[in-house]
Amino acid sequence: MHQRAWPAWMQASQIVDLLRLSVPIAVTRSAWMLMGITDAVVLGRMAPEELPYVLNSWLPMGIALGFGMGILLGGQVLTSELMGQGRVQDSGRIFRRGFKFSIALGVAMTLIMYPLAEPMFRELGFEPDVAAAVGSCTRILSLGLIGFMVTAVCGMYLEALRRPIIATLIAYGGVFANIGFNILFVTGAGPLEPMGADGVAWATTATRSLLVIAFMVAIIKLTPAFASSPEGPSNEPKRQLSVGVGTAISNVAEWGGFNFTYVIATWISLQVNTVYGYATQLMGLAFMAFLGIGTATSVRVAEAYGRNDAEGVANASRLGVVVTVGTGILLGLLIYSFREPFSLLLLRGDAEMDGIFLAPALAALLMTVAFAVVFDGLQATASMALRAQNMIWLPSAIHIGSFFAVMIPMGYSLGLVQGRGAQGMIEAAFIGVFVAALLQVTLLEYKTARFHQKRAA
Repeated sequence: MHQRAWPAWMQASQIVDLLRLSVPIAVTRSAWMLMGITDAVVLGRMAPEELPYVLNSWLPMGIALGFGMGILLGGQVLTSELMGQGRVQDSGRIFRRGFKFSIALGVAMTLIMYPLAEPMFRELGFEPDVAAAVGSCTRILSLGLIGFMVTAVCGMYLEALRRPIIATLIAYGGVFANIGFNILFVTGAGPLEPMGADGVAWATTATRSLLVIAFMVAIIKLTPAFASSPEGPSNEPKRQLSVGVGTAISNVAEWGGFNFTYVIATWISLQVNTVYGYATQLMGLAFMAFLGIGTATSVRVAEAYGRNDAEGVANASRLGVVVTVGTGILLGLLIYSFREPFSLLLLRGDAEMDGIFLAPALAALLMTVAFAVVFDGLQATASMALRAQNMIWLPSAIHIGSFFAVMIPMGYSLGLVQGRGAQGMIEAAFIGVFVAALLQVTLLEYKTARFHQKRAA
């Protein structure tokens, strides 16, 4: 009797390769969100009413970080292609170009953001005292932008070289450093007075400075980043930048869109912003797992694409999508089942604002978050796999449409106009990621099939 074979992308070797790369990357990405969760927990214990100041400061910061990380991603894609061709020693020029980009981006963004922080929030209609508090957090965070860009380009280079565990170890050193700085600045230690939301911002900026030192030592000692390498093709700098620009636009759409919903939530009330902000913090933590899968999928697709291996591109893309769905279901069940303990972990049980207890209100939102995480992961993995196949602009257009033309208007309508508050805001976020996931996965399957047909012709 004929026995049906498993699809090639479900072979054990394919799955093991994806997990070997994605798990350390996901753990590394989770370190970023763990820093944010640590900040939120400390503020939730000390001054939950100040969380909106930090969350709203991430509107300009999120746009800056998303744009910068997108620009720098081109270096990871090109390095992965060289890896696929067995030319890893030639990758130094790619890193050095990306490193220069990171310094220039960090300096430019700091110079723009520092003086404009408070005026921007006043123009957004915030009350003067709220605008001043948010502006203060934003200025402090902007001082860490150079550090963030440098650590981002170093981490992505290590991942492309298939050495993600190094980045993981450094990142978690940053988590512990951030905890120490939070204790020092937020809660007050020694001669320092508690600094509240500003303390969170100083903790983040100080941690970034330490991470720059650790990453640069690893890059110099363990990689060919500063070894001599031959000149690349004449179009290589342009291609490295173009891959990054497309990703940057997508990141600005997604990160900027999500962070602008904090502004809408603040227009409703600080209480709505606080509860909605904690819900999206947990959603963001889950998203780090998908960034790991998506980045690993992108690396594997780019390696196959560099070899002109159409079958390898298809296998890597489809396995990434399937693993994303499975991971999303597991994370969704976890959030749904433990929504009340998660709420009490983030907030004191007796914390309240405007007469509303925050922990039960957060637990109610996490029921929607449990469904949203699946689609949030799908849109990320699919778009990253598309860019690894050199499809840049259509994924960006999908992100702009999904987050700016769908999620933000829905948040304004459901949360503010219809008066549904935080529940309306989280439903709008769900609708936005659902639309993005549906379109990105459809486009990925189309692009993968077309590349396969082209190679077979």
